[in-house]
Amino acid sequence: MLLSVKDLAELFPNKQGVEDEIWIHEVCDQASVLQGRGLFVPLENSGELSEAIANGAVAVIWDKNTQLPRYTPNHFPVFYTDNLGLAVTTILEHYIEKLNGEIDKNMSITNFKISDKKLLKKNRQTYDIAVMHNVITEQQENNERRRG
Repeated sequence: MLLSVKDLAELFPNKQGVEDEIWIHEVCDQASVLQGRGLFVPLENSGELSEAIANGAVAVIWDKNTQLPRYTPNHFPVFYTDNLGLAVTTILEHYIEKLNGEIDKNMSITNFKISDKKLLKKNRQTYDIAVMHNVITEQQENNERRRG
């Protein structure tokens, strides 16, 4: 079960761009990482949106207090938030709820590539992200084992 742009539109009502049924295959916080059909979440020192787009990002979670780059395509889905770390938590919580333990060996699932450096900060919010990230990672590993 993949995350979709429609899921994100429900979570983040302040948005722009298309709201078509675009499936998110990866959620990534580093612009330099290949992220086919990815959702880019630019946490600190993550790189430029243009690089993320070049590496396959099809949507972005963006800080509403930061100006969106002028080169951003009009149709490109942008979801605004006032807290990017909390946005990651919200996405992970929603995705875990959406999965609800229903992973089978033939199911495609969204891959989360969140940098550990960002998760090791000592506050409750990033600890929660790390724990939820581990839950998703374990589910992904179990899925891979079932395929093999």
